[in-house]
Order: sequence, then structure tokens, then C-alpha cells
Amino acid sequence: MTPDHFEAVQVRIGHRFADPELLSRALTHASMTDARKDSNERLEFLGDAVLGLICCELIYTLYPELLEGEMTKIKSTVVSRQTCAAIARELGLDQYLALGKGMQGHRVLPQSLAAATLESVVAAIYFDAGLGAARAFLEPIFTPLVHRAANSGHQENFKSVLQQLAQQRFGCSPAYHVLDEKGPDHAKCFEVAVEIDGKRYPSCWGASKKQAEQQAALNALGVLGATVTDGDGSVRVVSGVEGGAGVERGAVG
Repeated sequence: MTPDHFEAVQVRIGHRFADPELLSRALTHASMTDARKDSNERLEFLGDAVLGLICCELIYTLYPELLEGEMTKIKSTVVSRQTCAAIARELGLDQYLALGKGMQGHRVLPQSLAAATLESVVAAIYFDAGLGAARAFLEPIFTPLVHRAANSGHQENFKSVLQQLAQQRFGCSPAYHVLDEKGPDHAKCFEVAVEIDGKRYPSCWGASKKQAEQQAALNALGVLGATVTDGDGSVRVVSGVEGGAGVERGAVG
């Protein structure tokens, strides 16, 4: 890592390292090393735990009325691979990850690698300056995400919300149908539609069957009037839909 890159990363994450080697290792992929223990994989392992602890602490403190199950749903959303990858990209960490030649052909860093980069940097900060420094880095980023997940009423599990709604309104469960699939085996996309009580709702495409099913469920919830889209583009389950209203009652801030 060049001195300019090192400085840029420190500015982006708001932490100056007493031990520069920690940040260098956090941004070194295994494809760049002769021994995997010299890469960021061990830091990723610890960073995942530190990130989980700080997010659990946030949820516990911000939402004192929530029960364990509700807190677990929020945590699974805010520390998901998708969320961590998005944060890494927002911070530009993916641009500074050192990759071997075989990995450099990727125009966009795979989601798993981007998420791992964030976790590795969290662990590097933790080792460099302790839990307080890691908390100072993560809290401003994750506090609004925790609030959004808590207030959404779905924690991005639209299938679960639709399952409850279908049972309430129609007395039956949704059925998911794969309508089409495209692409090579290693990068297939799937078109999925959901059917409830004989009615099929708008289909959508996803990079996996699971992803397509979630989006199809979201489409159905929209048609059924069970969701609203806020000004920032986030989706919220409207009050009265079981599984969403309970979380909203426990929200503060």
C-alpha cells in the first residue's frame, strides 16, 4: 500500500493507526500472500465478532422494550453480508484491497470480499486502539441502520411478512414459482412469482432463487397495500401487519 493510499483509508475511516502493519494486513487478500495466515482472513474472523458485539450493544441500548427474537432479526439485517459490503463500498475500502493477479479481473469486487474487508478493518482498529475505537468507528455508521431495520417491520425478510399476511387475510400460505432462468451455471439469474389463493403477483428477477423470492414477496406486499416506501427509498411495513407493528411499538428515537 502506498503512503497516499494509506492516508486516504485513514481519512475515510476516521482512525489513525499507531501500528500501520495492521491496516496493511486488513487490506491484503489471500491471493496476494504465500501463506494465508499473512492475509486478512484471521482479522476478518475477529472483526465479525467485534462488529456483532457492537451492533448487539446498540440494539440492546436503543430498543429496551424489544425481546430477544426481535433483536436477533434486527441484528441479522444490519450485520448481513449485503449490508457490510455496501458499507465497505461506500467507504471505498474495496478500492484499496490488494488482490493477486487472478482476482484483478473483477470489475466489481464480489460482495463476500467487500464485506470481509470491512470486518478486517474493524479488527485492525480494535487491535490498534481497543474496543472504544472500534465502537467510535462503527456507531455512526450502524445506528441509522439499526433504526431503519427496527422501524421497517420486516428486517428485509419479506417472505416471512407475506407468510403472516397471507395466513391472516386468506387462510393459506404463499407459493413461489420459478418462471424462468438465464445465464451460465456459475452466474444464473432466476425469475420468480408468488401465488396466493389462486392469484399470481408480479414476478421479478434475482441473482439467486432466494433473492428472487424475497423480491417477489415484496412485490406482492406492495400490491396488497401492506408496505409503503419512505422518502429515502426504504420500505416499511404498515401498521397492523402482524410481525411489523410489534417492532414499531418498541422503537425509540
